[in-house]
Amino acid sequence: MYQMESAPCAAAMINGRDVDYFCGTGYYALQGHPGLIEAACAATRLYGVNSGTTRAGFGNNPVLLDVEKKAAQFFGAEAALYYVSGYLGNGILLQGLAPDYDTIFVDEESHYSVMDGTAVSGKPIITFGHCDVADLAAKLASHLVKGQRPLILTDGIFPTSGVIPPLADYDQLLLAYPGGLLCVDDAHATGVVGSKGQGTLEYLGITGPGRYSSGTFSKALGGHGGIITGSHQFIEQLKQRAKVFNGSSAVPVPAAAATAKALDILSAQPQMRQQLWANVAYAKKGFRELGFTGIPDTPVPIICLSNKHIDLQSIQQTLFKNGIATFFVAGGSYSSVPAAGALRLAVFSTHSRAQIDRLVSEVKALL
Repeated sequence: MYQMESAPCAAAMINGRDVDYFCGTGYYALQGHPGLIEAACAATRLYGVNSGTTRAGFGNNPVLLDVEKKAAQFFGAEAALYYVSGYLGNGILLQGLAPDYDTIFVDEESHYSVMDGTAVSGKPIITFGHCDVADLAAKLASHLVKGQRPLILTDGIFPTSGVIPPLADYDQLLLAYPGGLLCVDDAHATGVVGSKGQGTLEYLGITGPGRYSSGTFSKALGGHGGIITGSHQFIEQLKQRAKVFNGSSAVPVPAAAATAKALDILSAQPQMRQQLWANVAYAKKGFRELGFTGIPDTPVPIICLSNKHIDLQSIQQTLFKNGIATFFVAGGSYSSVPAAGALRLAVFSTHSRAQIDRLVSEVKALL
């Protein structure tokens, strides 16, 4: 069992050892940033640990409202809904949009949170082949009658493969279905992709009505809680129709204050995102030169190494003995994992070129 004994960062302490850390989702290493920690402590002294009630009652406080204001600014929206966990975002969208669609079409390799979100919708659910535009088109044609409105649901970035699905093609398919909706779970894209870090819809230039995403602050931004942004009317619709807002306690105060600080930092320092993209491109180039294929040419900071002829689990174990933490995922055990399993690597903006070179060199030596 691995035990993290420091904040996740480029060089972390695990099981009593300092290791180069290429795991997880803390792509900017903000989880241990002094500014976030101080903001969390200061807010806790003022407002306590948590609200002790839902935001529909007396659960609001200045920290939560500050997060929503800053999130709306970051994502270029009128308003935002901030809730206790990004995991719940899909359910909130599906419940909030319930009168506006008839059937859900969901990628079969979607994350647990996506599948669990569909379960609370109360609507028919049809799965389509992973990133398979042709299969989605066929399913839309065979499961809808004239006038029915589909909702297409998928991860924006798949958590193990790092693949961005063909959202632009899905968007085009919806032109044949007036009122059709596209919803994206952008947990791994929040703050990471798109020129402003707004996620996969921004990255691909998909805009307009009926195009929605949910995100999280617990990954790249180092805080906690889920976020959905949009017009004032849309956010109010979610509050009225989604049970989570009325039935769950708010994000704990320390985590919310840290989130607000992270939004400040990432908004003021776009060079952090540019450094992340540079590190990602450098690392991906190194692994392609080792012969690994299927690594997407995107700024996504997830690198999935898979080859049925290589014992990747053994490589992961040896890398850890050598002071490099990576993560092996068995085939079929999680969303978007290749059948042969995968060595999942996470690249941070704070990794040095020397650390990346060492990782590539060590993997090369073990192949």
